[in-house]
Amino acid sequence: MDLEIPTRFERDWNDQADTPVRFAVIGLGGFARNTALPAIEAADYCETTIVVSGSPEKAREVAEEFDADRALSYEEYGAGEGSEAYDAVYVCTPNALHLPHVETAADLGKDVLCEKPLEATADRAERLVAACEDGGVTLMTAYRMQTARSIRWLRRQISDGVVGDPVRIDGEFSFPLLDGGDPDQWRIDPDLAGGGALMDIGVYPINTARFVLGEDPIAVRATAHSTRPAFEGVDEHVVASLEFPEAVTATCAASFGAASASRFAVTGTEGRIVVDSVFGIDDDREITVETDGGTVTFDATAPSEVREEFDYFAARGESGPDGRHGLVDMRITEAVYDSSECGKRIELRG
Repeated sequence: MDLEIPTRFERDWNDQADTPVRFAVIGLGGFARNTALPAIEAADYCETTIVVSGSPEKAREVAEEFDADRALSYEEYGAGEGSEAYDAVYVCTPNALHLPHVETAADLGKDVLCEKPLEATADRAERLVAACEDGGVTLMTAYRMQTARSIRWLRRQISDGVVGDPVRIDGEFSFPLLDGGDPDQWRIDPDLAGGGALMDIGVYPINTARFVLGEDPIAVRATAHSTRPAFEGVDEHVVASLEFPEAVTATCAASFGAASASRFAVTGTEGRIVVDSVFGIDDDREITVETDGGTVTFDATAPSEVREEFDYFAARGESGPDGRHGLVDMRITEAVYDSSECGKRIELRG
């Protein structure tokens, strides 16, 4: 199979929208302020008109910084104030707080882009998805990897048979969370996050494996554990072995207590594709393709995938990672924890 090395990665979805989507951004933590809001500002089809926070002072500061029309408290948002000024909401609060904010959006008839994972538990995620379906609003799970141009290119190569039939996927994402970090942060609070490394960063290799294969796993075997008191009640390290149809397997590892690693590889019957520095925000990715024809390595330079995510949501060129898609990952994470606890293979329901 001949491989065409792209000199530039282009959007492969319907790149158009009639009018800009006006967003209410719910939750103004570090990711929203440093990454999501600048991405909306740079996007072709989006703008921020409302910002919502539990801190009135922070909300006013962010509204001024990003030229939003209005700053609201969570209570004001919940009461529907300012709803005429936005078309959709972007929910970027801790996991266990997603449900009430999405329910408000659904009640107001507003479409939703919700950060991953959808919630802290599968049961709450089911309620979140049902609220949007009952309200007749669009729900997209914010899997930025699915809108990254280089990862979409990778999916096409797998589909086109560049490495033959997929046999194995290996994905890892780790970094030392507490090196200079806050030990009291919500990402390792079991009540707010629903877990540790798996819920925050382990979902990246798991969901990317699902995306590039175009399949969902049928079973999982996993181990999850912690070694330090700061991670009591959550997983510091996790390794999940996923079984997909056609005997394809994926090993997905994540850690908050290991050296930094960010890598994804697909091995097939006729070759291999490896992406290094893959899961971090706006990583400079390097792609290596190994086939019988030789080995080639090239830089995968592309625009911000978070900006791509917002424009993708606004243009809706094709069906993306909707609520049901995000719910599958919640059931996978639940099975990972169950497998680790019982030490057995867990079959996943369809």
